[in-house]
Amino acid sequence: MTNVVVVGCQWGDEGKGKLVDYLSGKADVIVRFQGGNNAGHTIVIDEKVFKLSLLPSGIIREGKLSIIGNGVVLDPWALREEIETLTKLGVNVTEYNLLIAENVPLILSFHKDLDLLREARAGSTKIGTTGRGIGPAYEDKVGRRAIRLSDLENPKALRARLERSLEHHNILRKGYGKSVIEEGEILNQLEEISTFVSKFSTPVWRVLNNKNKEGANILFEGAQGSLLDVDFGTYPFVTSSNTMAASSSLGSGFAAQKIDFVLGVVKAYTTRVGEGPFPTELKNDKVGFHLETVGHEKGTVTGRNRRCGWFDASLVKQSCILNGVNGIAITKLDVLDSLKELKICVGYEINGELHGYLPSSIHSFEEIKPVYEFYEGWDDTTEGISSFEKLPSNAITYLRRIEELVGCPISSISTSPEREDLVHLRDPFEESIK
Repeated sequence: MTNVVVVGCQWGDEGKGKLVDYLSGKADVIVRFQGGNNAGHTIVIDEKVFKLSLLPSGIIREGKLSIIGNGVVLDPWALREEIETLTKLGVNVTEYNLLIAENVPLILSFHKDLDLLREARAGSTKIGTTGRGIGPAYEDKVGRRAIRLSDLENPKALRARLERSLEHHNILRKGYGKSVIEEGEILNQLEEISTFVSKFSTPVWRVLNNKNKEGANILFEGAQGSLLDVDFGTYPFVTSSNTMAASSSLGSGFAAQKIDFVLGVVKAYTTRVGEGPFPTELKNDKVGFHLETVGHEKGTVTGRNRRCGWFDASLVKQSCILNGVNGIAITKLDVLDSLKELKICVGYEINGELHGYLPSSIHSFEEIKPVYEFYEGWDDTTEGISSFEKLPSNAITYLRRIEELVGCPISSISTSPEREDLVHLRDPFEESIK
């Protein structure tokens, strides 16, 4: 019985899907605990590509139970589309291998409308959201006007909640010059999707705690990266939920003290989608172009090009501390193949002062200069290597220095998109911290 949390320690897109896919081979239950369909995981198995936005990555393994926790905001129509796509790829999703928390908040059409209206009005100050209604849905959750999955089973409660929600949203729509939404329109939409989504509904907190008593291995899968956390990320250019390991508990109903190991996933360099600070970004730079093209850096959900830059050890160390990371997994090492020189950011010079972390008031500063250490690259390929000793010596030097700087040992290294191309140094399910 071991319970493991996987989180991203950068701005997302770190390759968590592949690590969760690998670890789900040893897990009995895989849980998604925050975010919505604004995040995406890509898994490659025998050249077959699986792109997941809402479903836990473990769904593609037979005999595993996948759970969507209450910390997620759920677009039931997006879920149906994703399940239909997986069905075409030969993955069967039913109420026997997928459960959804009965208290999960739903994303409705007016959430997506509001998201897009705000971004369009913001102009140059836009956040860079995916436009999928995630933020407005979380606002309704904390504003106590959300429609939750269990409400679909109670028409009277549903109407009361919807009335309260539309009262709020229609005022906003009028302010944006848009027509109001009629209650009947949303009720018809919910009636159409209710039969499909309600069959997955259950009190998952009970399921998880019962599974734990039975000795099951439980794997908790984070969505966005730690630097997009609504409290500790580069605010306001963040997502609308807490992305840290601690939210695995509140986002699923599973006690935090039962977590045994936190695995932090990082790329061998850094990427970011959307707006916001990025100290090590390589703009209009041939190395940045190399990282983008060789690394196929496009968002799984949006298709937007990812901004690329050098590995930022200061930010990753910050994330490891905040998450209580026990070990890190480094992905996309092979993308660095053939680069003559590598850099690692070890701090920042901000208005003439040296900082070993990124202050919350970063937007107050006009000038931020990353402080770098320089390393020799390697000519030999790392692609497909599955033994640490077989890696080029300069690659080993680079990896060992990352360990030192972030203060966490390496658990595994990914050397290609393929499922099996992993260098294993520590196994979270076998070396859990008790």
